[in-house]
This record gives sequence, C-alpha cells and structure tokens, in this order.
Amino acid sequence: MNKILNRDFMNFGGLFYFYFIIWAVVLAFLPIWLKDTAHLNESESGFVFSSMSLLALCYQPFFGYIQDKLRFKKTLFALIAIALLFMGPFFSFIFAGLLQYNIVAGALIGSAYLSLCFFGGVGVVESYIEKVSRKNGFEYGHVRLFGSIAGATATFIGGILYIKNPDSIFWFGSLSAIFLCLLLYTARVKDTNERLAKQELAAASSICKKDVLHILKLKDFWFFALIIIGTASIYDVFDQQFPNYYVTFFNSKEIGINIFSKLCATQTALEAVLMIFAPAFVNKIGAKKGLLLFGFLTFIRIAGSAVFTTPILLSAFRLIAAFEMPLMLVSVMKYITSIFDVRLSATIYLLGFNFAKQGSVVIFSSIAGGMYANFGFQYTYLFLALSVLTITLISCCTLKNDKKSIPVPVIE
Repeated sequence: MNKILNRDFMNFGGLFYFYFIIWAVVLAFLPIWLKDTAHLNESESGFVFSSMSLLALCYQPFFGYIQDKLRFKKTLFALIAIALLFMGPFFSFIFAGLLQYNIVAGALIGSAYLSLCFFGGVGVVESYIEKVSRKNGFEYGHVRLFGSIAGATATFIGGILYIKNPDSIFWFGSLSAIFLCLLLYTARVKDTNERLAKQELAAASSICKKDVLHILKLKDFWFFALIIIGTASIYDVFDQQFPNYYVTFFNSKEIGINIFSKLCATQTALEAVLMIFAPAFVNKIGAKKGLLLFGFLTFIRIAGSAVFTTPILLSAFRLIAAFEMPLMLVSVMKYITSIFDVRLSATIYLLGFNFAKQGSVVIFSSIAGGMYANFGFQYTYLFLALSVLTITLISCCTLKNDKKSIPVPVIE
C-alpha cells in the first residue's frame, strides 16, 4: 500500500500514463487519418508505416548508448517529451501538406518525427523508468500498469475526439505532453551517499563504444534476441491483420468491429490488473521461465485462432494477450538486469528487444502478407504458430537460468 501512495511511484506512473495515452490515441487513428485527411491510398499509407519502422531502427542503437551514458539524467527523455508537444501543430499545419506536395519527402519527414516520439522513443522511456525503479525501490511492472490503463482510456477518448474533429486527437496529444513534461520536471531519483554516487558516475562514464560492440559478441545477447524475434515480433505481426480476420465471423463487418472494440477494451483492462501481479509471479518462476511461458502462450493464441473459428472461442483466445503482455514486459526487463551488466541495460533493451523486434517485424510482415494472399489466414497463422513454438523450444536450451546466473561482464 505504501508503494501505491508513494509520491515517486505515482510520478513515474504518471509519466507512463501520459506517454502511452499519446501513443495509443495517435497511432490507433493514424491509419484512418492518413486515408481520410491526407487522402493516401493503402500503398502510400503502407510506405509511411514502413518508413517509421525503418527510421526507428536507426534511432535505437544510439538512444541506448546515450541513455546508458546519461544514467539518471532526463535529457533524452526530455527531448522526446518536448517533441510530443508539437504533435498538434505538426499534423494540423505541416504533415498533411507535405504528403500532398511530395509523398516521399512527407513520409520521410513525418516518419523521422513520429519515430522519435514513438517507435524510437519508447525504448528510452521504458529503459529510463526501469533504471529508476531499481534505484528508487519500486517494481517496474507495477508502475508499467499505468501504460495499460492509458491504453484502455484511449479506446474511449480517441473515438469521440476523432468523430468531432480528426485533428483533435493530435491536439489532445500536445495537451497530454504538457502534463508529461511537468511530471518529468518534478520526477526525482533517490539520493545515494557521496561515495556510492561517485562510483555510479564513474561506472557510467566508463561506458564506451567498445562496450557496445562487445555486447554484439556475446552469445547470450543473440540468444536473448532470438526469442524476441521468434515470439514478440510474431506477436505483433499476428495482431496486425487479426481484426480483419475476426470480423469475417460475424453477420456484418460493423457488428464485428463493434464487438472487437469492446473485446480490446476488456483485454486492456484485464492486462492492467494482471500487471499488478506480474512482477511477483516472474520473481517466483524466474525471468527465463517467464519468457518461455510468454512464447508458449503466444503459440497457443495464434494456433487456437487458426483452428477454433467461432466468435466466442476467437474472443477467448484474444484475451490470452492480457496475460502475455505483462509477462513479456516484466520478464524482458528482469532477464536483462539479471543476465547482463546493468550499466548497459538501456543499450541491451533497445538493441536486443526493440531493434530486434522491429527489424524482424518488417521481415515477418512481408512474409505473412504474401501468405495471406496465397494461402489465407488460417494456414498463415499455423505457420506463425509453428515458428513461435520452434524458437521457444530452442530457447529452452539457449537462454540462461537467471536464478543461478552472475551478470555477464561487458569486457572480458
């Protein structure tokens, strides 16, 4: 109870809340805005999203290294928060006009901005708060539940705003960014004694490019990236087209969309509740088993969606995602800090999780897209499910047992 009432805990929870409510509102309605307001076709919209993913890959290696050097300084986080302040003006006065003038230039400029705010910036937000959670003595998983609450809130707010005025969702993002900036300004990191503070500063200052390059030589890093590629990335690829699959099992598309919207809201709310218990559960079973369990649940959800094709069963398999997300988020962070040098936790997170996931999403999306056209949803889902199962089984042998491990040193 003391943690819940703790000022620092609520402050960092607020950072998660306002960051992810901007994320959820903007990205949920961006495809519709690109079609209705910017007048792009499906191919042009796809080019915008592909550009966002590719440019995010360019940000992440640098963001991880910089954040580890900064330690608890808010500089990089503040850059992202300030960029979010311009969400409304950018979309209302700049982005649509750029896309109409030149689709390539507009997509690249827009993607550079949106990748900074979202796909590139999210790793900075999550890794920074994870570092602070260890310093300030609260569970990362507990404070991360505010992000799930934000997602549930955005489900209701976004639709109302978009119907009234499509651009209003982006101005809502700018307004939320004001609160994000204020909370970031007041956020504090627990003080340490002078001797320990000097040791921590010296450890951060000693990080160099050689350390980052050395990470890429560690087999444990690549084994960690492998399970992310084989589970988390396929999780995202599966979810990309699932709404289109789901609505085909209803009498009309409108009914299917309405039920799916309510199902997503239920999933997000359940996810927020389960996030409270996820840290204790992962602490008990270990981060390795948490990652493996996430893989097996992902396999069950994808395979079940391919085999059991009634609306009730499809909805039940969809709700498994409420268990998967808390398990993945907590297990990833705990595995990194247990197995690797914590000085480089942000670098490992952005490279081994974000970079590996988004890079493989681009590849798997292309493969899945071709399979949807040639073989249909069910056979494609079976292929994705078997891919998840295969890599999860391999990871049973390749991942280190974090409960018995000493963190891998950076320099041999």
